Order: sequence, then structure tokens, then C-alpha cells
Amino acid sequence: MSPERILVVDDDKEIVRLVRAYLEQAGYQVLTAYDGRDAWRILQVERPDLLVLDLMMPEIDGWELTQRIRREPALAAMPIIMLTARVDDTDKVLGLELGADDYVTKPFNPREVVARVRAQLRRMRLLNNSGGRYDILTVGPLRLDVARHEATLDGQPLDLTPTEFKILQTMMMQPGYAFTRAELIEQALGYSYEGLDRTLDSHIKNLRRKIEPDPKNPTFIQTVYGVGYRLNDEIDAPRSESLP
Repeated sequence: MSPERILVVDDDKEIVRLVRAYLEQAGYQVLTAYDGRDAWRILQVERPDLLVLDLMMPEIDGWELTQRIRREPALAAMPIIMLTARVDDTDKVLGLELGADDYVTKPFNPREVVARVRAQLRRMRLLNNSGGRYDILTVGPLRLDVARHEATLDGQPLDLTPTEFKILQTMMMQPGYAFTRAELIEQALGYSYEGLDRTLDSHIKNLRRKIEPDPKNPTFIQTVYGVGYRLNDEIDAPRSESLP
């Protein structure tokens, strides 16, 4: 089995060298770039399994590159971990709203980057491996094919990031259940985020924008005040099926 490939992009060559060394020691194959334009070229040619991306870069910055990736069908499902030197939560939330799956704040311990890379790739493997079964979750007009990583609403495909897909999958497995924010992050993503509430709220906001007729008055994903979120189980009876 070939090692999973990680693209590390940062205009600070020392950071790239350090992150590359730790990722290679962990068994990954590492590609590198020092600006957004070169990174975009590599992404289109090499199609890596995950991207570690600095926000502030010349040519094309991390925000614009993330938007390009999420608009490109061949790259849209790739996990993105952002590196940011900014401590303002607004910048982190903006990155997540644009489609990043996680972020690490500089200065950072490179072991933390490796741990987050492992967590994101583990989630992707779980999504892609269903033990030989195609598990389908349906709640009203929402339908998730877990093994194929496909989501539809009223038969129309939804363009979800891996994190959005996993959050929706977790909620569809227990419709009507009121998840606390901590429960939803733990069950959907497998570990706790720094800045938990703001991070999860950003992903929920994105999901609502994609699935709700009126995101400001959500029908599917309901806020349970003082607790967290739940998926409305009164739209239709949820069901699951398995295809051979």
C-alpha cells in the first residue's frame, strides 16, 4: 500500500522543512510548495490526499486557494488543515466557513500537525471503507451514501466538505437526538478542537447554507438552546439500508 501523500504549503521554508520532516518520519509522502500559485499547479497534477496550508502567502493566499479547491470537483473532498499566525477567532472561523476542515495556530508543535493530519486521514478512510457494504442514511429528502461519500437533497447532489459530511452523517444516525457541541465534535471528528464552539458553529452554518430552504430559519438542523444541535426527525421517518 502506497503511503498517503500530503502537500505542505507555506512561504516560510523553515516551517515547510520542519513539518515535512515530522510527516515523513510518521510515514507520509510529502510534497511542498512555497506560494499559492505553485501549490495550485501541484494540486491539479498530483492530487494529494491532504493539504496543510498557510493562510498568508504570496501569489494566491490560503483563503483563495481553499475556495478554488472546493469549487474543483476532483479536489473538493480533500481535507484541508490551515496554518495561521493570527490569533483572532474571526480569521479561523472565516477559514472554516470557506471549507477548511481544521486549523493549527502558529507557533505550533509539529507533533500536533501530525496528529491532526492522522485524524483527518482516519476520517477519510472511515468514509471510504464500509466493510463491503454501501450504507445509506435517509431522513426526509436528505440521503447519504456513506461508502460513496455522496449526499443528496431531493435527489440533487450536495457539495459537502469531508467535515460537513461527517457531521451530517453523525446527526442522521441519531435524528431527533440533541447533541451537545462536545458530543458532536467527538463523535463526528474523533477529537476535540481548540475553540470548540466557534469551530462547530461555523460548520453548522455552512451545512445550513447548503441544505436549508431558509438558513436563517432552519428546518433540518435545529438549535437546542443551552445544549447544542439536533437533526429534525419529524420531516420524515429516517431509515438505513445496505446494498450488496
